[in-house]
Amino acid sequence: MTSTIRFRLNGRPAALDAEQGAVLLWALRTSLQLTGAKHGCGAGLCGACTVLVDGKAVRSCITPLARVAGKEVVTIEGLAQDGRLHPLQQAFIEHDAFQCGYCTPGMVLAAQSLLNANAAPSRDEIAAHLDQNLCRCGAHQRIVDAVESASRQDGGRS
Repeated sequence: MTSTIRFRLNGRPAALDAEQGAVLLWALRTSLQLTGAKHGCGAGLCGACTVLVDGKAVRSCITPLARVAGKEVVTIEGLAQDGRLHPLQQAFIEHDAFQCGYCTPGMVLAAQSLLNANAAPSRDEIAAHLDQNLCRCGAHQRIVDAVESASRQDGGRS
């Protein structure tokens, strides 16, 4: 059975006809061609697929598309505004907070979720919040540095 799911995506109205059980990650990647959210583990454990739903980090690989009906979804593609990188994205660049980059979109959005809730987190709070987002390259220290730096710039908000 198909139903139309209406939500806001990166600040704009979106509507998708989807089968029951459709998953947000695949709707973003295949139907909407937004490939920033990555398929990692497929079980909600690694964080590569993280997006924001109403400002909170969610694992899109296990989130039913129907669950975002009427909500605001932000992907890494929607974080930048008017052609300018978001302060958190800029901080990741300035601190070389990535190597292969596969985890980076999820890591950035998980960090933004933290900054939405706590504009001035401690290093320990940053590390704890990002603990469930995996980075196989070992850029964790630089990631914490980037989030800490962005938090000093208006809580990482643009």
